[in-house]
Amino acid sequence: MSEKRQRLPKEMILPAKVQRVKPFLAMEIMEKAQLLEKEGVDIIHLEVGEPGGETPIAIKEAAAAAIFDNDTGYTHSLGKPELRDEIAIYYKRAYGVEIYPEQVIVTSGSSPAMLLAFSAILDSGDQLIMSDPYYACYPNFACYIGEEPLFVTVREEDAFRLQASEISKYLNSKVKGILINSPANPTGAVLGEKELQDIAELGPFIISDEIYHGINYTSRDHTILEYTDHAIVINGFSKRNIMTGWRLGYLIAPQNMVRNIQKLQQNLFICACSFIQTAGIAALRESQEVLEERFSGYNERRLYLYQTLQKIGIAPMKPPEGAFYMLANVKKYTDDSYSFALRTLEETGVAVTPGIDFGSGAEGYIRISYACSMDNLKEGLLRLENFFNNLSPVS
Repeated sequence: MSEKRQRLPKEMILPAKVQRVKPFLAMEIMEKAQLLEKEGVDIIHLEVGEPGGETPIAIKEAAAAAIFDNDTGYTHSLGKPELRDEIAIYYKRAYGVEIYPEQVIVTSGSSPAMLLAFSAILDSGDQLIMSDPYYACYPNFACYIGEEPLFVTVREEDAFRLQASEISKYLNSKVKGILINSPANPTGAVLGEKELQDIAELGPFIISDEIYHGINYTSRDHTILEYTDHAIVINGFSKRNIMTGWRLGYLIAPQNMVRNIQKLQQNLFICACSFIQTAGIAALRESQEVLEERFSGYNERRLYLYQTLQKIGIAPMKPPEGAFYMLANVKKYTDDSYSFALRTLEETGVAVTPGIDFGSGAEGYIRISYACSMDNLKEGLLRLENFFNNLSPVS
């Protein structure tokens, strides 16, 4: 007679590091919106950071050809040499920065690159400085591997730019790294040359998330590697090349760190998908003209969104300069942005992300993504305008 299977307790106590991980509210709002869609509700999606349009045909053709050529096995744990060569060429072409292919580790999206980068420079109890508001996953990754996020508030009146003078107030012996994200999610803030130079001169190691490079409306992008070698760059293909679901990213690290990062990659992820790496080569070879045309529509929608939010009375003080997000200030209507986002979804069919997803510095805001069609943006904003016109400020 077989033994009875042991039943799990009704409530399992998970390790503290797991319990500290907070839900990703942008995804939760999206999932609730999708459930409403299944019930027949017409939803306008302004919540998710996913570029509109389809992956370019040349990229899809490269992946398809690789599959039919049986390019479906493991690759080198650092990534295909051809792709790593192409990334080095791209950084030279785009920024004038000389990096070696041996510095590049190809990953299954930028999130694994982030985990590898955090693990490489920080130990349990170390502190990592980051802005608040921040991309929702940053502190969760830090807490999961035992690090302590240290938040520096960035303010609406400063266009949410992280400043070296503010960072310096938080420096102490436990700080082992500074995390920057420019153009930034959720604020769209872009750090200029002087700001990057000043941050580079502070001393701690820098992790620079450059996933939104290429989506910049006022100037050219600058990589942190123009100002220091004491840094790891995180980048990928999701935003620039409309490849969110392909899950392909990379990091660029000092050569003396690569072997240790490689060992982590081998154990955690083995390697990135082989034929998708081939698609990444095609993506890096897209012309500058094609990219400029792709994102020119974003700027049109950025300006339209800002003007409409001004009309409604919830626009930020300054329009964001990059990425495809805008924080709308709804503090006069709520101090609970999550409940407010749920109410907005239920009453208007417009999905937006609550500001609290991005830290206490974004509470009282909602994040609106304009990575959608102009028709959807106009319809969504029309619904929001009607909603706010019938809404009374809280006392």
